[in-house]
Amino acid sequence: MKALLKSFVYAGKGIISCIRCERNMRIHFVCMVYMYCFLGLYDFFQVSRTQFAILFVANAIVMMGELINTSIESAVNLVEQKHNENYNKIAELAKDTAAGAVLIGAIFAVAVGIAILWQPVAFKAMFQYYKENIFMFVALVISIIISTIFIFAGPDKMLGINKKKQG
Repeated sequence: MKALLKSFVYAGKGIISCIRCERNMRIHFVCMVYMYCFLGLYDFFQVSRTQFAILFVANAIVMMGELINTSIESAVNLVEQKHNENYNKIAELAKDTAAGAVLIGAIFAVAVGIAILWQPVAFKAMFQYYKENIFMFVALVISIIISTIFIFAGPDKMLGINKKKQG
């Protein structure tokens, strides 16, 4: 049982590490959080349980793809560093195809999101809500600014954490 719990801890560390170090993972994460907040906190959108399940699967594919891409890139970088070799075509192919897999997943997730969430009535209601609740609009704008800083600077820089390189 202890080994099982440790495996969950290691997996969690991997997810957190990817969010900390990979800008694209932060983009996916932030978009996912905003989507689920709008779907869970407000009743603008009409989404069935089946549609929610499809959204969950689409998000999981993107997040899994980004984690796999990061692991492939890290492994290739480690091998190249260990053998002091120049960047070669095989390493380039491994990294590019892994990134391509994430791109396909992300495009699919956006298409799923559009297919399910393209509800003009919901967007109209959302616009009206923020028009009538200026405080909530300001809070949304502030959250978008903070999220943008989180995406491009990363959590370590936001919190003033300097991570020293080992080696």
